[in-house]
Amino acid sequence: MTTPSATPYWRLSGFYLFYFASIGVLVPYWPLYLESLDFGPREIGELMAVVMATKIIAPNIWGWIADHTGKRMMIVRGGSLLACIFFAGVFWGDSYLWIALTMAAFSFFWNATLPQFEATTFNYLHEETHRYSFIRLWGSIGFVVAAVLIGYLLETSTARIVPIAMLIMFVLIWLNSLVVPERSAGHLPLDENSIIKVIKRPEVLALITVVFLMQASHGPYYTFYSIYLEDNGYSKTIIGGLWAFGVVAEVGVFLVMHKLIPRFGLRNMLLFSLLVASLRWLLLGSYVESFVMIVIIQLGHAATFGVFHAVAIQYFHNYFRGRHQGRGQALYSSMSFGAGGALGALLAGYTWSLGATLTYGIAAAISMLAVVITLLFVRDQPSE
Repeated sequence: MTTPSATPYWRLSGFYLFYFASIGVLVPYWPLYLESLDFGPREIGELMAVVMATKIIAPNIWGWIADHTGKRMMIVRGGSLLACIFFAGVFWGDSYLWIALTMAAFSFFWNATLPQFEATTFNYLHEETHRYSFIRLWGSIGFVVAAVLIGYLLETSTARIVPIAMLIMFVLIWLNSLVVPERSAGHLPLDENSIIKVIKRPEVLALITVVFLMQASHGPYYTFYSIYLEDNGYSKTIIGGLWAFGVVAEVGVFLVMHKLIPRFGLRNMLLFSLLVASLRWLLLGSYVESFVMIVIIQLGHAATFGVFHAVAIQYFHNYFRGRHQGRGQALYSSMSFGAGGALGALLAGYTWSLGATLTYGIAAAISMLAVVITLLFVRDQPSE
């Protein structure tokens, strides 16, 4: 196993910076780009679900390969390059089928990279996993810069700049991956317990269910938030600023999570994030006309993503160790951002025409179900 000093801080941080900058373009503005191609709510929901659905399969395939070869950074580099190549296909056509196939192809490789890089980061941190947030916060900074910049540019440009910006981000992700040495990923020894035995533990199954439900509850937010605000009179600059504000709040949380987790415990922090999510969706469905309320609602992103992600990723790191590490992070990605995100996007697409209040009300109910499961089954620390 490598030592914490094996990989420079800025090489790790740079990957997160560009990776989440690409998300800062994709999540707020890709639905607007799809709308500019005359796709309706159902089609937009389905196309956004395609990106998330590939996370169900891709991270697990690549995670299995990485855990058996130890070549995590080789997978990150190859996946980043192939994502660039396949994404370029969006410039060759704009039919529903072509966009769907292109998004499925590029996201299959793009979604393979982050879980393996997360495992690399934790190997670099060694016993100082609580310092993960200091590296990961650069991803939030990348998201903020991209969201604000693209929102500003869209005031004077067409939505056609969105795929151009995304391709630039993908190229930068690949270039940064080239400077992180393979040795930082480590090649860990095989654990005694099989990964199936770990997954079948009741508290692990409960945790998997909770991350699935939490991300499903975010479906209307990630798929229709920008469209929702634009339909209610908000400019693209303000929309970008609101996305950025939520992520700035997330950065603030990442800066103090290393103190909050030891003080309050993983389970209490998890419950807090789920409760805030339920309240956030209820308010968002009813108070979109109030800018002050929208700002307050965006502040909740600090809990619903910042706190939740930091807690969830540490939970999975605690349960999935040794050569299960890569597949553990892949499982988190596939069940939350993959399966949960896909279901949430599809459900939002099919209910959006019935009204935002109903759609966000369903999201609030989903996150409350996760609260109940956490109270009944999730433990603060892994049992032996």
